[in-house]
This record gives sequence, structure tokens and C-alpha cells, in this order.
Amino acid sequence: MAKKPSSMGRQKIKIAKIKVKNHLQVTFSKRRSGLFKKASELCTLCGVEIAIIVFSPARKVFSFGHPNVESLIDRFLSRNNTNNNPIANNSLQLVEAHRNANVCGLNLQLTQILGEVEIEKKRGESLDQMRKTSQSQCWWEAPISQLDLQELEQLKDSMEALKKYETNQASKFMVNEIANSSTFLVLMVDARRRRLNVRAMACLPTWKFGTRLSDLEYLNLCHSQIGTIGRSPG
Repeated sequence: MAKKPSSMGRQKIKIAKIKVKNHLQVTFSKRRSGLFKKASELCTLCGVEIAIIVFSPARKVFSFGHPNVESLIDRFLSRNNTNNNPIANNSLQLVEAHRNANVCGLNLQLTQILGEVEIEKKRGESLDQMRKTSQSQCWWEAPISQLDLQELEQLKDSMEALKKYETNQASKFMVNEIANSSTFLVLMVDARRRRLNVRAMACLPTWKFGTRLSDLEYLNLCHSQIGTIGRSPG
């Protein structure tokens, strides 16, 4: 049975100058960003003042300073003079105190803004979650292209059931309409028949008291009288 190659694990990188020019430039950019980031964290956590000046292999200058590089360099270069001049030293301290107060105020505003941004971000996430929940509850309102197979089958069954229900309702409506129309026609025919019977009775001869006609004789007599009424004179 072949043995699995053992993992080398995390190895310590040998600290030596990089000979490949491209690798050297990439490493410098990464390490410079990391150095400035660590310095910024140190200033925020401990409130220290830092000035960093870096020259790249191509002799480009990069700097980082808190509160700024110029003030720190000026204070460093004029350190001996300020030590011998208490008045100048006090003035410099007042300027630095005022500057630090402004920096603290800006940091406080930044913290508040970041807090508001975080609150709005959470609010947006909550709204997105509510929207997704609403869409999942009313999934049939989503575009057809966004439905899965199960939802499409369920939508098809619902539409077929709705079509069947509408067909039944339409059939019932037509039956009711036909029934109402038939009833109306029957009433019209019956009314016309009654009018004809009345006119026929008016034209019948006067029979002697006690004379009775059979049904057949009565019908024949009515038909003959109705035919006479229906014919126009001349």
C-alpha cells in the first residue's frame, strides 16, 4: 500500500534578499501595505504618534504618519531647540494638543458614521430577508423562469382545477339561461292559447240549456272557429 505524501505544513520563510526583480516588487508592495496597516492599528489602539518613511527598490518614497509625517519630523529635528526654549516648547505642546483634539473629534465622528453604516447594513439585510420570505410565501407571483419543477407542476394543477371550475360555472349559467328562456316561451304560448280560446268561445253559437258537447266536438269546434278568425275577410 502506497504511503500518502506527508504534508510539509507551514514552513518558515528564509529571510534573504529576493533576487528576482518581479518577485521583489510584489513582496515590497504587500509588506509595505502590511507595515502601514499595523502602524495604523497601533495608533488607534494606543494613541501613539508614528512616522514611517520607506524607499522602494525603484527609489520611490512612501510614508505614513499619525497625526502627520511633517509635524513629527519637524518636532524631531527641532527637539534640541525646543528643549532649550521652554516657551517654544509650550507653544508646540499647545498646537499638538489642539491637533490631537481635532483628530479625536474626527475619530469620534468616524466611529459614529461607521456605527450608522452598520445599522443600515443590518436593516438592509433584514429587508432582504423579509422580501425573500414574502416571495417564498407568494411563489406563484414570481416569473415562470424562476420556478422549479415542483412549483411548475403545482401551478399547472391549480390552473387546470380553475379551468374545470370555470367550465362548470359556465355550464350552470347556460342551463339557467335556457331554463328561463324555456319558461318564458311556455308562458307566451300559454297566453296566446288562452287568447285564442277566449276569441273562439266568443264565436261559438248559443247552445240550448242542458246541451253538453264531447271533448272531441269541443276541440273541432274551437279549431274551426280559430281558423275562421285567422282568415282575413275577402
